[in-house]
Amino acid sequence: MHVEGYVYVDVRSVPEFEQGHPDGAYNVPLMHMGPGGMDPNEAFVQALAAAFSKDQKMIVGCKSGRRSLRAAEVLTAAGFTHVIDQCGGYGGARGAFGQVTQPGWQTEGLPTSTEAASGRSWSDLEP
Repeated sequence: MHVEGYVYVDVRSVPEFEQGHPDGAYNVPLMHMGPGGMDPNEAFVQALAAAFSKDQKMIVGCKSGRRSLRAAEVLTAAGFTHVIDQCGGYGGARGAFGQVTQPGWQTEGLPTSTEAASGRSWSDLEP
């Protein structure tokens, strides 16, 4: 997705991305689903550095805001200069009792898709 020069990078796992994501988003998982849970994606920064310049305006989002915050920290530490964390993620940040504390992409009714645009899936971006 391109909004005012920004690209949207969904840092959720491939299966999560395939279930629904912001229309036009790039999928570069911060973590991969493994047999024992979530495993770090060792190629995360490398994939984004290959796809974008370090001054690319970028919004990073996940399911509820936790992974995207970590992704923003990792990217900033790697020298990316214009990274914004979408705090509510795709489905909205939730409190201890499941209440939405910050709306997400989907909960706001913004455009979504289950198909990755050409060149934007992890299989296209993986180094």
